[in-house]
Amino acid sequence: MFEVLPARSVRSDVFELAGSPGMVLGCAAGDMLRVADDGQFEVVEQGDNWCIQTAGLGHFSPESFAALRESTVLLSGMAEAPADLRFIVVTVSRRIGLPAIERVMDTWAAGIDGVEWWFGNGDHSASAD
Repeated sequence: MFEVLPARSVRSDVFELAGSPGMVLGCAAGDMLRVADDGQFEVVEQGDNWCIQTAGLGHFSPESFAALRESTVLLSGMAEAPADLRFIVVTVSRRIGLPAIERVMDTWAAGIDGVEWWFGNGDHSASAD
């Protein structure tokens, strides 16, 4: 399994991510990554965004995805998902306070059985039971 992310080449081995990953931890849109030939990467400069990843017991419904997209707009962020909605990734500026992000994510997750969410590029984590 692999994930393709939009990125801009900065130097031969450094790229600026234009999207946050849904399946990889440690980076977000706006980060500068040094990527090795084997696909391994390191963040050489952290950008301004949180990457918030979500997963559930199955695929998300179009309605739950739409609800999260609407909620993240209130945070000046965005929610994205693959066409099959097997996960959702949210990108929000680090300038938005963690309590506001946690409130939005917890409120959204409370209505969905088995959903979990976490910060994919930080040491903060949370989940909904």
